[in-house]
Amino acid sequence: MLSGSEPDRNSPRLGPSRLSNSRRSHSCSWYRRRRAKLLLALISLLASFFFVNSFMLLRLQHQPDPISKPTLRSPQVKWNKAGNKKKSQKGNYVRMLALASHALAENKREPKDLWQEPFLPASAWRPCADDRNWEPNEGKNGYILVTANGGINQQRVAVCNAVVVARLLNSTLVVPQFMYSSVWRDVSQFSDIYQEEHFINYLTPDIRIVRELPKELQSLDLESIGSVVTDVDMGKEAKPSFYLKHILPIILKNQVIHFVGFGNRLAFDPISFELQRLRCRCNFHALQFVPRIQETGALLLKRLREQSDLIGPLDHYLVGQFAESIKEKNGNNGKKASKYLALHLRFEIDMVAHSLCEFGGGEEERKELEAYREIHFPALSLLKRTTKLPSPSELRSEGLCPLTPEEAILMLAALGFNRKTHIFVAGSNLYGGRSRLVSLTSLYPKLVTKENLLSSAELEPFANYSSQLAALDFIGCTASDAFAMTDSGSQLSSLVSGYRIYYGGGKMPTIRPNKRRLASIFMKNNTIEWRVFEQRVRKAVRQTKHVQTRPKARSVYRYPRCKECMCRTD
Repeated sequence: MLSGSEPDRNSPRLGPSRLSNSRRSHSCSWYRRRRAKLLLALISLLASFFFVNSFMLLRLQHQPDPISKPTLRSPQVKWNKAGNKKKSQKGNYVRMLALASHALAENKREPKDLWQEPFLPASAWRPCADDRNWEPNEGKNGYILVTANGGINQQRVAVCNAVVVARLLNSTLVVPQFMYSSVWRDVSQFSDIYQEEHFINYLTPDIRIVRELPKELQSLDLESIGSVVTDVDMGKEAKPSFYLKHILPIILKNQVIHFVGFGNRLAFDPISFELQRLRCRCNFHALQFVPRIQETGALLLKRLREQSDLIGPLDHYLVGQFAESIKEKNGNNGKKASKYLALHLRFEIDMVAHSLCEFGGGEEERKELEAYREIHFPALSLLKRTTKLPSPSELRSEGLCPLTPEEAILMLAALGFNRKTHIFVAGSNLYGGRSRLVSLTSLYPKLVTKENLLSSAELEPFANYSSQLAALDFIGCTASDAFAMTDSGSQLSSLVSGYRIYYGGGKMPTIRPNKRRLASIFMKNNTIEWRVFEQRVRKAVRQTKHVQTRPKARSVYRYPRCKECMCRTD
């Protein structure tokens, strides 16, 4: 009957029945005391675990650098104002960052191929775009004006495409102008960034270049006579036949045409061998930074290598005569140069907003990015309101979202870069504020940017000139012992990796993550173990680390291993 039934021993809330005998009561009391002791022991064990875990993580974050230079300032990065108000946006990666911290603390030996490219197949290619096999172009059909939009890297591509179009149409190119952008807010023109005299003289055997229009053409209202062509008037990557059919008649009629924007308006295929080679010749030989940028770039490289007198294999191509200044007597003769990894974090607000992805900031982030799109990308904002687009989660699963700083640093840790690795970060104006850098510096304390390697006085001439500052990032990334990109669609990453292929002699490795594969790995971050994460990331990156000739219709600036740009030595 009910009063004689035995109590549920699996429920600690149920005490002994009032009708139980004293022996049963004593047994139950002993059982409860034992359970309480076990529970207390378990709580103490868990508390100890979390305390030790927190202590080790804190120690790793604040461990002093035993060989850091006292003359260098601690990392300082420019942040967008809105980002400073945001709380830390590590999102769902707190667990993975803690695992990475423990893995780096073990100080394992780095994989042998971490700082290497597949040498034999890569070294079989040498630069040869400077070989010419034609007569100079007289440019007698008329004049081409170009006002290129975008940042320094988009403008660089536009300049070289304009050189090819000038040759194609037997026209004279006026030194290109750069359009002011509300995103970049830089008034720099061609001669502020590139050596104009070298550009003109080097390409003289190919095309005719002048600094300005003849006076009789300067007074023309180009728009009223139909000589202004915008990006709306022509599709992306227009074929040479388009220019011959639609643009050449305008030049012959009006003697001048003005391309406004000119973003990626020339196809990579089909195009003749010599025109494609001219494209490479412009990018890799004709465009050299002005001495002011080269001199500061050489200083940046010297400090990145910790004052070593070593001249890197690409230094002369990047900083010209100032490469010799790296060898100046400074008491460090013969000192072994510190290897450094360059990381391009393409995570500025313009990229974040344009991607239409979400990055863990919730409703506040969505409102902020939408407001930015309304101002800077109104067409995209309109498209988002009027068209059903893929969701942020769908974009991420397809690898269409830029890697966050947390994802980038987890990738580097999984690849095996040890905690003492010198890392140069380009693109330091990160969206989300200072908290975005915490995960990077906690795992890799020897992380630097140009802002903390160069003094305020050394950077002052470049203040408010984002394109000139980006040129310093280009130099720092291109000359690095290893380069890691985080967004394959970035023009800077594409140009840097192409430059390293062209001049690197098979010794300049580039890490090109497959974001689609990485996205599927990161989606399991709540459960995946570090060993498994490490294996999958290495496999995903290893599959992209092979010597590849240029695929059809792809950029020669990024993939210069093709017969037009480079020659095989075997």
